[in-house]
Amino acid sequence: MKITGIELRRIAMPLVAPFRTSFGTETARDVLLVRVVTPEAEGWGECVAMSRPLYSPEYVDGAAEVMRRFLIPALPAHADAQAAGRALAPFKGHRMAKAALETAVLDAQLRARGESFAAFFGATRERVPCGVSVGIMNSIPELLDAVEGFLAEGYVRIKLKIEPGWDLEPVRAVRERFGPDLLLQVDANAAYTLADAPHLAKLDAFDLLLIEQPLANDDMVQHAALARRISTPICLDESIESAEHAAAAITLGACSIINVKPGRIGGYLEARRIHDLARAHGVALWCGGMLETGIGRAANVALAALPGFTLPGDTSASRRYFATDVTAPFELRDGHLDVPTGPGIGVDPIQDILDEVTTSTEWIIR
Repeated sequence: MKITGIELRRIAMPLVAPFRTSFGTETARDVLLVRVVTPEAEGWGECVAMSRPLYSPEYVDGAAEVMRRFLIPALPAHADAQAAGRALAPFKGHRMAKAALETAVLDAQLRARGESFAAFFGATRERVPCGVSVGIMNSIPELLDAVEGFLAEGYVRIKLKIEPGWDLEPVRAVRERFGPDLLLQVDANAAYTLADAPHLAKLDAFDLLLIEQPLANDDMVQHAALARRISTPICLDESIESAEHAAAAITLGACSIINVKPGRIGGYLEARRIHDLARAHGVALWCGGMLETGIGRAANVALAALPGFTLPGDTSASRRYFATDVTAPFELRDGHLDVPTGPGIGVDPIQDILDEVTTSTEWIIR
C-alpha cells in the first residue's frame, strides 16, 4: 500500500462535564487525529495522549512532534500496518503516537480491501456490554445522583475513581444505595503505596469486581505483594505497556485482570497479542477508554468484541463525554454498543463537524 501523504489534525472537544481523577481534572480534550492517504483509501487514527503528561509521559504536543520528526519519516513508502509497526519499533517509547499512526495505516489497509476491524481481529460478538467511569465528585450525594443517572441510561457496570480520602465512604455509599447485584469496581490511577495495604483491604467488604492500578505504574513486585494481602482482584492499567509487560505481570502474580488500552500499549496489533497471551493464561480482560471521540471509540468497540474481553469495558456512549461527536454518535442500547461492521474502523468523520472543532492541520507529503 503506497502512502502518499499524512495529515496531522488537532481538534478541541469540550467535555459535557469535568472529569476528575486522582491525577487531575479534564474539562476538554485536545485531540490529535492522524489521516493516512493512499491511492486506494484513507485511514484514521486517534492519539489518546493528554494535554499534559499526567497519565503517562506522553502529551499531545510531544506526540505531534515525534510523529513529524521521527515516526512518519521512518515509514516505508509502501507499508501495511505490520510493516509500519516494524518501522516504528526502533524508537523508544511514544506508544500513543505509534498507536495512532499504526491505526491510521491499518484503517486505510482494511478499507482498501473492504474488511472491518472486527473481522480482521476475530471478534465474536455483534455488540459489547458497556460500563461507565465516574470521576471523583465534590460530595457523596452528587456521586449517588451521577451513578443513578448512568444506571438509568442502561450502563451495566460502574467504575468509581478513587484516591486517598475518597475511597471507602463513596464505595460504601454506592454499594448500600444500589445493592449487591451492581457490578462495581474502582480505579486508583496509582494513587496509593504498599503501606496503604491495610486500608485497601477494607474495600474487600464491598465485593468489588476489581481494584484498578492501586500502586505505582512501574512496580509490579509491590502489586504482587498487595495481591497476597487483599482479596479484591487487582487489575493493572498503567503498568502494562506491552505484551512483555503483561507476561511479566502474570508470571509475578501482580494481577488477575488487565485493562487493555490500545493507545497505552502501542496499538491494536499489540492489543491482540496481549489478548492471546491473557486468554491462554486465564487472565480476564476489558477495554479501557481515554475519552476518545467516535474515531477511537469505534476501534475500541471492535477490540472489545474479541472473546478474551470477558468484563464490560469503558466503551461508553458518545454523549457520556461529548455533546456532539465528530462521527455519528455511539448510542447505548440495552446496556450495549453495536460493533461497527463497515470497512476499517467502520465510521467516518462528519466533515462539517470536524472542520468546526479543528484548531490546526498539517499535511506531510511522502
